[in-house]
Amino acid sequence: MNRTAAAPHQPAVTALDSFGDLLRYWRAKRGLSQLDLAGEAAISQRHLSFLESGRSQPSREMVLKLGLVLDVPLRQRNMMLGAAGFAAAYSERNLTDPELREVKQALDFMLAQAEPFPAIVVDRLWNLVMTNEAAGVMMQWLAGAPSPATKNATNHGEGEINIIQLLLHPQGVRNHVVNWREVAGDVIHWIHREAIAEGPAGPAHALLDELLKIDGIPADWRTPYLESRVVPFLPLVLRRDSVELRLFTTITTLGTPHDVTLHELRMESFFPADEATAAWFRARRKPAKNG
Repeated sequence: MNRTAAAPHQPAVTALDSFGDLLRYWRAKRGLSQLDLAGEAAISQRHLSFLESGRSQPSREMVLKLGLVLDVPLRQRNMMLGAAGFAAAYSERNLTDPELREVKQALDFMLAQAEPFPAIVVDRLWNLVMTNEAAGVMMQWLAGAPSPATKNATNHGEGEINIIQLLLHPQGVRNHVVNWREVAGDVIHWIHREAIAEGPAGPAHALLDELLKIDGIPADWRTPYLESRVVPFLPLVLRRDSVELRLFTTITTLGTPHDVTLHELRMESFFPADEATAAWFRARRKPAKNG
């Protein structure tokens, strides 16, 4: 895997409690001076300086405006509101919530439309949320019924299967990924990006620490990197026994969500990169039920 440039300097990750500290942190992450941010938010630089130093307290509207201008993730915007003494603006609900029924139906429809090829829904930390039948077929083909050791290695939270842990761990599917170093390096980079994007001392940092402790993880994966690829996409090459599958993936997110859960959901669709792979999945598609 080519790593051609060092990652830019990122603000130190520490526990930040005050609104001013969080504001300064996110401004630094976005590479903006106080003058730049003040101009984009249409406020005076003096007022912004007072907000960062704690000499002035923001209104709820100001917190929301600055969060929007800085493109702060919804979960962290709630943190900024809390630090300023306000209630959260963005809800965080489970997909089983009746208010999200239409969204759940839409995801079910999208997963079904991907058949006979695999598709999964994950959260931002790649905990598995939903799958279609083809994804279940692929996972069972790769791993079969997981042993207790495999379950312990790949569960992240109660009842959750973490796709990245499943990929990286020797007791997961790692031995069946032909180009494991390239693929695993890419997904580690995803979690590095999540850790950078989420703010100080968040769950992405905790997950990244867990992943980097897995046996066989190269030392140079401990730092994020900027890469340059010649190929248009990175294939995922899977092999078990005499079968080899070549796939590429796409990521879909929900547009303009105002719920933390929805903002963090992603649907990953797996497409065949050759006709032999397409034929393998088509042969395993369950016949449609009549009536």
